[in-house]
Amino acid sequence: METVQSLRERIAVSNHRAKADCIIQNGRIINVFTGEIMEGDIAIKNGYIAGIGSFHEADEIIDAKGAYIAPGFIDAHVHVESAMITPSELARVLLPNGVTTIVTDPHEIANVAGIPGIKFMLKDAEEAPIDMFVMAPSSVPATPQENNGATLLSEDLRPLYQDEKVIGLAEVMDFPSVASGDADILQKIIDAKEHGGRIDGHGAGLTRDNLNNYLAAGIRTDHESTTRDEALDRVQAGMFVMLREGTVGRDLKQAIEAVRIENSHRFCFCTDDKLIPDLIQEGSINYNVKLAISHGIAPITAIQMATINAANCHNLPYLGAVAAGYQADLIFLDRLEDVAITKVFKKGRLLVENGERREAEFKRAKDDFKSPPITHHFQKSDLRLALKSQNVRVMGMLPNSLFTERLSARVEIQDGVFIPDSSKDLAKMVVVERHKGTKNIGLGIVKGFGLKNGAIATTVAHDSHNIVAVGTNDTDIERAILRLTEIGGGIVVVSDEQILGELRLEIAGLLTAAPYEKVQKDLEKLLAVFQTISDASGFDPFLTLSFLTLPVIPEYKLTDQGLFDFQKFDFVPLELEEEG
Repeated sequence: METVQSLRERIAVSNHRAKADCIIQNGRIINVFTGEIMEGDIAIKNGYIAGIGSFHEADEIIDAKGAYIAPGFIDAHVHVESAMITPSELARVLLPNGVTTIVTDPHEIANVAGIPGIKFMLKDAEEAPIDMFVMAPSSVPATPQENNGATLLSEDLRPLYQDEKVIGLAEVMDFPSVASGDADILQKIIDAKEHGGRIDGHGAGLTRDNLNNYLAAGIRTDHESTTRDEALDRVQAGMFVMLREGTVGRDLKQAIEAVRIENSHRFCFCTDDKLIPDLIQEGSINYNVKLAISHGIAPITAIQMATINAANCHNLPYLGAVAAGYQADLIFLDRLEDVAITKVFKKGRLLVENGERREAEFKRAKDDFKSPPITHHFQKSDLRLALKSQNVRVMGMLPNSLFTERLSARVEIQDGVFIPDSSKDLAKMVVVERHKGTKNIGLGIVKGFGLKNGAIATTVAHDSHNIVAVGTNDTDIERAILRLTEIGGGIVVVSDEQILGELRLEIAGLLTAAPYEKVQKDLEKLLAVFQTISDASGFDPFLTLSFLTLPVIPEYKLTDQGLFDFQKFDFVPLELEEEG
């Protein structure tokens, strides 16, 4: 929180009446307002830029040696939980990639642990050298079609706005409730507006006519554009479009075709959901920038999208630019075309140089958060999928996509029970409710995992985060589910009743307090052992599995209550009517 004294000191530096904390000289400054390259000294005081011009008095003078100087990158929409590490640990990954600010929706942990889960995330980020702004989760639960661990009504969210880091209402996923005028979702929108916040949308599969409901309610952003036309529909309607490039949702290459010089100010970047191995190998928003440039976007335009556009999207007036009065979040780049980052400053402090972190600056606040227990009641016999018809609906998994295909197949039945068929790539999928002990078990059939034997299971299952498993036999599926219970949540790979690999996620079954380096190694091992039981490749099977339970994304999804059809927005029977 800035004080009168700190502001007075910054003004004194701008008037050349006091020394700056730091002056950066000989840099080529990217002006995100005009698209120009400028020259001048950057004077920094108390974490903010006091001025750009000719400055000489400072405690420290840094020679940029001709490097380009850009604002720190902003991830406009991310779920920290998808990295499976805490916010403070994620900062160690993001800062070397030039990301100094994230806007997060903690609805993953909120769906498990409610308000205490959100407060844990805010508390953990307090000491981290990164700005984490939070959008209050709008859809907990995401829909009535699944059971989760908490219900957050408008009255529950309202106190969150007292925290200066809570800046709006997160992605409104329950489109039917908005369209029908549900009182509670509309009150959540009103409350966010009254506190000056933005309201994020979630327009997956929505037509241009559908968008009118969102816009009429005051929703102004969307991150679900998967094509050029969808992105143009949203921009033309007056929305900010966040171009997503995550681990599964890889939409930037298709949607970037909508960006033109005339409308580029309405586009920004997000990762949404990205795993640690991809963050390490590719990067974060810096990868989005690089990808945009490789697809024809001018480098400075791409940098504008990653900085000032994202700040404007979320009404963050002191972030996203290298200019007087803006927070001194800066990155040095040797080359613009490949986004070659050499230095990263956060609030005027040099935290990363040539990829090396100043580890003493990366801290984590202490918190006594207690994870809710995993609660379920099932027997192996509950996993039997009884069928009368061999003709069934099948969920077609699409690699590197949040969407699924609506498929059908003729399957094998023995003694009235479905038998998975590896030769046809037809596996059994199971969703076990884990929060309330309802005994709900959703059973379905999925194609695309290429399983030859064994099973995989996880407590990361968007958005209600029940236990989800896919496998070739009930014995291994049961073993995987029971192992998740034993370790308090995570990811497990099983074959022939043996645990081949696991990742413990002891915080709500979603996160671990372990260093990201360990998580990376564990995930790499899990991917390697998955390849021993599967013929499929080219996608992350665990994150992909976690999205097969999300009913607000087309087409078929499986929840603890059964098979859900997005088009009908209702449950459908697994069996199809017999032909003839």
